[in-house]
Amino acid sequence: MKNKKRAVAGVLALGVGIGWLTLGGTHAVLEKTSSTEFCLSCHTMEAAYKEYQGSVHFSNTKGIRAECADCHIPTDTVDYLATKIRATKDIYHEFVTGKINTEEKYESHRAEMAETVWAQLRENDSATCRSCHDQDAMETYDQSADARKMHEYAVANNQTCIDCHKGVAHLLPEAKMDSSALQHLVETAQATPAGTEVVYPLQVTPMGEFGTINPATPLTVVAENGNQRTVRIDGYQMAGAEQVMYMGEGKRAVIAMVSEQGQQALTTGEYKEDPYGNKWRPVSLEANIEQPVLASTEPLWAYAEQLDNVYCSTCHAKIPGHHFTVNAWPSVAKSMGDRTAISAEDLEILTKYFQYNAKDVVGH
Repeated sequence: MKNKKRAVAGVLALGVGIGWLTLGGTHAVLEKTSSTEFCLSCHTMEAAYKEYQGSVHFSNTKGIRAECADCHIPTDTVDYLATKIRATKDIYHEFVTGKINTEEKYESHRAEMAETVWAQLRENDSATCRSCHDQDAMETYDQSADARKMHEYAVANNQTCIDCHKGVAHLLPEAKMDSSALQHLVETAQATPAGTEVVYPLQVTPMGEFGTINPATPLTVVAENGNQRTVRIDGYQMAGAEQVMYMGEGKRAVIAMVSEQGQQALTTGEYKEDPYGNKWRPVSLEANIEQPVLASTEPLWAYAEQLDNVYCSTCHAKIPGHHFTVNAWPSVAKSMGDRTAISAEDLEILTKYFQYNAKDVVGH
């Protein structure tokens, strides 16, 4: 009887030992391979680590550090195991293909790697972000007005953390716009048929000694002579800023900059004071232009959407034009544009795209 009890106890002890060795060992291996030290054992992670060291997740006033696993490995059991299995490809590329084993290769694949991680975070609703950050725990009154507004917008529109916080620990992929897109836009303008009654500049367009016209401004064609068009611009002028033509009364979307000669050629209406004490009057100007123009804004807005995808959506989720007013968009677009390599010309097109689709302009 005693021998039987000993045998049972031995089997149980053996089972516990095997269980400890297998389950415990597996757990130990998974934990070890989730450490930042293990990640750095691959030399291709050195660039990513240096970027991370310069981020607020590495060093901050709170003394709280998020390690690699905190951001890249979800704690949910299924997602945790799936992520660990997916990570085996990194070992394969490290030791077999050498896919990112040089700085040049790493940069060439940066966008691809970033998109992969962003897609995973969108799929799991930024689970690793939410393991530390909780919307309900945010003291929004301590945030800037813009941050508070964007967080409220994100909640209302079911956006997730990664939609806006893509560059929190690593450098963003370099934003590049294919030059062929602009060339296609120019070719479309060059094909605008004679006899088109209303045309739209695709870039800042000189009007002789009268000044310049901004992209997307609707121009009524008065006469044509070969490549030259005589056009009429209708807009508004504010007292004290007579060199500027605006989209509408109180709507500070600049449609043209007018020289002294241009101001003298204006046809003007009467000034009327707005609720803020500013005086506005309707004005129109006829001028000659020679640069190609578009028959509609559709191709220009298509180009602007590409600019939005490249220079804006690389950093955060798309912000629709109706999110801000026509007067708010220029400062918002400029502050964002200053953080990118977008050209001044493309930024002007993008700004006009937002302004013409602003919440106080759409349907006007």
